[in-house]
Amino acid sequence: MWFRSYFGVPSSITAPDGRPVNALRGFLDAVATVITRERPHRLVVCRDDDWRPQWRVDLIPSYKSHRVAQENPAEEPDVEEVPDELTPQVDMIMELLDAFGIATAGAAQCEADDVLGTLASRERRDPVVVVSGDRDLLQLVRDEPVPVRVLYLGKGLAKAIKWGPEEVADTYGVPVERAGPAYVELALLRGDPSDGLPGVAGIGEKTAATLLAQHMSLENIVAAAQDPSSKMPKAHRNKLLAAGDYIDKAGPVVRVATDADISFSTDSDALPLAARHPRKVVELA
Repeated sequence: MWFRSYFGVPSSITAPDGRPVNALRGFLDAVATVITRERPHRLVVCRDDDWRPQWRVDLIPSYKSHRVAQENPAEEPDVEEVPDELTPQVDMIMELLDAFGIATAGAAQCEADDVLGTLASRERRDPVVVVSGDRDLLQLVRDEPVPVRVLYLGKGLAKAIKWGPEEVADTYGVPVERAGPAYVELALLRGDPSDGLPGVAGIGEKTAATLLAQHMSLENIVAAAQDPSSKMPKAHRNKLLAAGDYIDKAGPVVRVATDADISFSTDSDALPLAARHPRKVVELA
């Protein structure tokens, strides 16, 4: 969200000492708006402890390769291309969240999406709202055992839409009874240039949705492609068989992890009623 805030709020927003704080202002405004809109009693801000995990790169080397500013040894995360004026603002955001007492969470060798996916999949008590501008997280929507919805910020917070299984099914033509898993299978077949995922050549979003509607799952699609007696059109069969290696490897890359070893900044994810360190909030303001 701080990337979105950085590019969405004018750089003319500065601190009294002249430092740019447009990302900080936009992020905090967004958090305040979400709290006002959703009225949560629990809140966690999830972070990228590794924006491009090596285990994903090992499977699909092109994964986010166009965003690498500096390659590091395998045991260290590569450096992401980030605007110079954003990096110090992220540090300020984390300091302010700590001062407010708002929980943050991350996991080694995992992206923020993996942390969100793990928290959502573990929840058994309260309804979950995942707030993100990344539509990959539509894979998390479900009704049971607790509802999980995605407040998608793709068109900005003012036009944010809350997605559930029905919205995903209606928009992408996937089976509603497994809308979340089907969406990620559609994304795998379609590909995502913004993440360096090639997809299956010649299989676009509409064709992927049609195949999922006909066969219900990626596993069944692959089985039909491998079965010469199936009624799958030859063109689709050939494209899927040619992309067999990609399909085998892409699953863990496209699917968010649901078993991340998460560390929290606080002992509780309860939304604080007052700042934990009010003096620090004043100092940072």
